[in-house]
Amino acid sequence: MAGPLRGVRIIEMAGIGPGPFCGMMLADHGAEVIRVDRPGRQAPEPVLGRSRRSIVVDLKSPDGVAVVRDLAKTADGLIEGLRPGVMERLGLGPDVLLADNPKLVYGRMTGWGQTGPYAHAAGHDINYIALAGALHAYGRAGDKPTPPINMVGDFGGGGMLLAFAMVSAILHARGTGEGQVIDCAMTEGAAVLMGMIWGFRGLGAWKDERGVNLLDTGAHFYDSYACADGRYIAIGSIEPQFYAELRRLTGLDADPAFDAQMDQAQWPALKEKLAALFATQPRDHWCRLMEMTDVCFAPVLSMAEAPSHPHNVARGTFGEVGGMVQPMPAPRYSATATAMPTPQPAPGADTDALLAELGYDEGRIAALRASGALGR
Repeated sequence: MAGPLRGVRIIEMAGIGPGPFCGMMLADHGAEVIRVDRPGRQAPEPVLGRSRRSIVVDLKSPDGVAVVRDLAKTADGLIEGLRPGVMERLGLGPDVLLADNPKLVYGRMTGWGQTGPYAHAAGHDINYIALAGALHAYGRAGDKPTPPINMVGDFGGGGMLLAFAMVSAILHARGTGEGQVIDCAMTEGAAVLMGMIWGFRGLGAWKDERGVNLLDTGAHFYDSYACADGRYIAIGSIEPQFYAELRRLTGLDADPAFDAQMDQAQWPALKEKLAALFATQPRDHWCRLMEMTDVCFAPVLSMAEAPSHPHNVARGTFGEVGGMVQPMPAPRYSATATAMPTPQPAPGADTDALLAELGYDEGRIAALRASGALGR
């Protein structure tokens, strides 16, 4: 694959959600990512599983474990998202693989981390962001906490942070010859993503309650609003000059009540006025009036709408891979452009080729297959 990570080889122990997302990010940016699939398991999510190679290995077989060890000897990194201790019980723990390959970066991602009272408990994104103090902040005033799908724990605080850590540690390994183990906990990643809010709180500029603050729908000038046709628009007119443009284009500059932009006591009443105004016209009306202005405005697009919006079309934000519309690799590079993603491979599609690259001859591959080490 083309991209700035061309020449980096990553072994990905197959999983769901944040693990494949980490692998996708690395593959999108040029790394060769080899997914180790288990016999009888379906391929993971099709978008997250794109641009891979796949080998099927039975990790309960000593010969299958030996194959993974041989693969890891050729790799810059390995990523896994199993519960603490599982890889060790398989004979593929970091002590074993780093002894085989001292430059290996061993990336471990779990919800709670490798240590601590919760380390061995089951959980999902909603639980991780709850413990991190993040979920408490998401939602409207007077309503219960609302998880932002699973973007913050699984993907932002988990997969994305692990991808960043893998690249950081691989740079270190290439400079020093020293591999290491990464303990990526989604609770800690979710906490890090709240860094600015913790700063606001420390300065006394953020109340520890939902829906009453500058960026959590408390402010009338930072929220989404329903239009006459039932569709929505998003307003983010924080800075005074942007707020002034909002007032000018909507005619609200004639209403002195809106002079009190930062008076939090006035926010609920001003929000009611804005809501009533935006409900008088369909979304297209407000787009014609405010799109591409300094109001800080955008229509709230559905997944069906977003790929065909002119800005997204001009940027190539979305494309079709294997007959499925999906987001394209981001961000962009001026000198090491990324390639168009390739469809997710079927489990085991590259098994024989990868084994041949490791130096296994046809007889040995046939024996492994006959023994069930490569699945049946």
